[in-house]
Amino acid sequence: MSDTPRIILHNKTTAQLAQRLLAVYPRADFRECNSYEDLPALIETYQPDVVYSVRFEGTPGFPSDALFGPGGPRWIANGGAGTDHYGRWNSDSVTVTNAAGVAAGMMAEYIFGAFLHFTLDIPGLQKDKNKRLWNARMVRPLAGQTLLIIGLGHTGKAVAARAKAFGMKVLGTRARPQAMEHIDEVHAASDLPALLPRADFIAISTPLIPATQGLIGEQEIASMQPHAILADVSRGGVVDQAALHAALKAGHLAGAALDVFETEPLPPTSPLWALENVVISPHCSSVYADWETASFELFLENLGRWIKGSALVNIVDPARGY
Repeated sequence: MSDTPRIILHNKTTAQLAQRLLAVYPRADFRECNSYEDLPALIETYQPDVVYSVRFEGTPGFPSDALFGPGGPRWIANGGAGTDHYGRWNSDSVTVTNAAGVAAGMMAEYIFGAFLHFTLDIPGLQKDKNKRLWNARMVRPLAGQTLLIIGLGHTGKAVAARAKAFGMKVLGTRARPQAMEHIDEVHAASDLPALLPRADFIAISTPLIPATQGLIGEQEIASMQPHAILADVSRGGVVDQAALHAALKAGHLAGAALDVFETEPLPPTSPLWALENVVISPHCSSVYADWETASFELFLENLGRWIKGSALVNIVDPARGY
């Protein structure tokens, strides 16, 4: 590979990324692009070898056609983990990598923060505090409870490690089952119907691919225990929002923490907003002070491999979506 590949840095802000790139590669040949609208023209005129891209304004309008069209790069370094906004691509023509793992620990903390929100009844405690009411209540332990993790990638494994620290029994599903650290039982994705009724807590961290579209629908939600608590940090579309809303409103589920939605931003008209047993966050479970730095450092490490002609890490299989 050339020691001076043409690079586009595509993010809402790129000045700090550019400074870091030049610090590591002073001769870097690059351009900066801070919008979806401007990327197609820049690709056409500059014809980059590499594009580092972050989905910073949601999926609608994301310029995937330009990235995979004529003059597009040979390598797309996706700044996040999910690649569903790219659709399908020909891996013989372009390599796509992702930043899976850089936010796994933070997302696991989000999931357990959500679980504890409900098990400690933080909303009830806050209401009593606002009323200056000393109201003795019981809290619910995590120890001895069963956690089902749907998707045992980087985030799922980070969740499992923390679950064991809480003394939980951990079940998990993955496309290719094999024994894994911190997980008591690893099952195939096809075993999910038998696992859902066993779970006291459910963490969803699977990518959105055709096989997981609508994975948690009305039938799956109906099979969950009424005291079950669900946390979803996957992608909108994995869980049927209408079915979940109905179950939560009817009290069939104890609670849910949702970081992803079928439509983002979640419309103000969504009935989910009105439910007291739902935590809603704006797709931010992976957003912490240093996540973009960690993502870009991974890109720079991969760029060194690209220049040397070595194999890249975190290559995404377009057929599997991860």
